[in-house]
Amino acid sequence: MSSLLAQRLSRIQPSPTIAVTQKAAELKAAGRDVIGLGAGEPDFDTPDHVKEAAKAAIDRGETKYTAVAGTLQLRRAIVEKFKRDNGLTYTPEQITVGCGGKQVLFNALIATLDAGDEVIIPAPYWVSYPDMVLLAGGDPVIVECPAADHFKLRPEALEGAITPRTKWLILNSPSNPTGAAYTEAELKALMAVVERHPNVWVMTDDIYEHIVYDGFRFFTPAQVAPALFERTLTVNGCSKAYSMTGWRVGYAGGPTPLIKAINMVQSQSTTHTCSISQAAAAAALDGPHAFLEEWVATFRDRRDMVVAGLNEATGIECPMPVGAFYVYPSCAGTIGKTAPDGRVITSDDDFVAYLLEEEGVACVQGRAFGLSPHFRISYATSTEALKEACQRIERACLKLR
Repeated sequence: MSSLLAQRLSRIQPSPTIAVTQKAAELKAAGRDVIGLGAGEPDFDTPDHVKEAAKAAIDRGETKYTAVAGTLQLRRAIVEKFKRDNGLTYTPEQITVGCGGKQVLFNALIATLDAGDEVIIPAPYWVSYPDMVLLAGGDPVIVECPAADHFKLRPEALEGAITPRTKWLILNSPSNPTGAAYTEAELKALMAVVERHPNVWVMTDDIYEHIVYDGFRFFTPAQVAPALFERTLTVNGCSKAYSMTGWRVGYAGGPTPLIKAINMVQSQSTTHTCSISQAAAAAALDGPHAFLEEWVATFRDRRDMVVAGLNEATGIECPMPVGAFYVYPSCAGTIGKTAPDGRVITSDDDFVAYLLEEEGVACVQGRAFGLSPHFRISYATSTEALKEACQRIERACLKLR
């Protein structure tokens, strides 16, 4: 079998977040009382008007192939979304639709990276960024952004990471896993650095755009730096804001030559996203958004409860995020302590394994996101489950000596 598999597979690992979710599901199926906090998936149902649009599309017989780039109806809806929400002007020819934001990112990297090309990725990062770069033949350049910098990339750190081989900077704001988000001024400062380097393009993952708190105002790079419009791929999707994770619809706007290249890659892989999902996505983007206010308020209340609860746990320090639905607490205060069974906690991997085995709480170790010793909790689950999980974590920490 080893002679059959491609060498490139040796460069990557399975997604740690998916692995944690699967492990929690397996333990539950085996009868364990497990609270799974690993999945980044809203627990709300897809809005009714979106589901009705999908049913209507089926009834109209919209079950055939679509254009590789996506239906014209959906691409027009995306054009309007970018104009309405971000002040960005695209044409339908500058829009691509993929099977989730992940595929759009992957297609873009496959279409643009040659062996040895570098992609700057601030850490903590979404677990898939480095592996997608590696699969595309590029080299991820990880720049650590510690809690002291609010988990955000500083202009001088970006400047120091750029080389003649740099092709992309990937930015994710609000961030998975930290919930950190860049202000307009912070983005302008970063984009000023990029403007000085004509070889560097910006790939921005805005999937959590609508999930922000405390009056935070979202901005995207091409919006604050118009000079970089032709060097920016603005990626978004329907998964988080519309609770459509299983529908698999992501999209991006960018310069026409890049979008054509992305579509060429897609034409030889999935061809296009499901026609029914595309009809649903168009309804989501064009339809009412009032439900978002209620959802975000619920997420905010959960955030406040989880941050307060975790900061009661001995050895845990949890900062307050401004967006997304994750917290990224430090477990540095638990390192070096001993569990009841005699095992010493030497890393965030050990701490996360201890939480799962001792108290049945499944989260993801910080190492998976490129910055330790931390762990990620998704609070996109029921308030009751989160309250119980915080109590279990506090109890687990008290057992450490």
